[in-house]
Amino acid sequence: MKCLSSRQWIIPAAAFVALAASVPASAGEPETSIRTEYLMTLHAPLDAPQAIDQSLLIYNVQPGGWVEGPRIKGKLQTPAGDWLRVMPSGVFRLDVRGTIQTDDGELIYVSYGGAIQCSKEQADRLNAGGQLKADDCYFITAPTFQTKSDKYTWLNAVQAVGKMVSVKFGDGSHVRYNIFAVK
Repeated sequence: MKCLSSRQWIIPAAAFVALAASVPASAGEPETSIRTEYLMTLHAPLDAPQAIDQSLLIYNVQPGGWVEGPRIKGKLQTPAGDWLRVMPSGVFRLDVRGTIQTDDGELIYVSYGGAIQCSKEQADRLNAGGQLKADDCYFITAPTFQTKSDKYTWLNAVQAVGKMVSVKFGDGSHVRYNIFAVK
């Protein structure tokens, strides 16, 4: 199959406006839907955070992390880390990077952003060493993957979403996600 160059995709502005005007407006219903397929569970043990200031926390991922799913199984490699920004609204923004070494020796880079929003009571419980579960707060990630492995190259084209399964600070500090490919 021949790929088109970026120039071949350009539609003159007047033609684009005319085309857009001829498409009927949606009646409030989506024109498509999103499906997901379970990829893996990711478990990362965490060190105590480095508090840079009130708006930035950095969590080092300890050795012992793992991923497991129907088509992939492996260990998280060091270095890996979570940069957590505290927004003025109280929402946390994630910037996470790490490497998975699969059980068959392949390397897969994973990175994701995300958003966390918990009530004050939930945040207090977490900070006191309690564990939060998936329904306790909004904790969603958007992983992407990069690898040169022929076996796992399909991951290069995957946009994933993840949802926190559990998170805990203090003894047994960790974060665990279920990760799904968006279809």
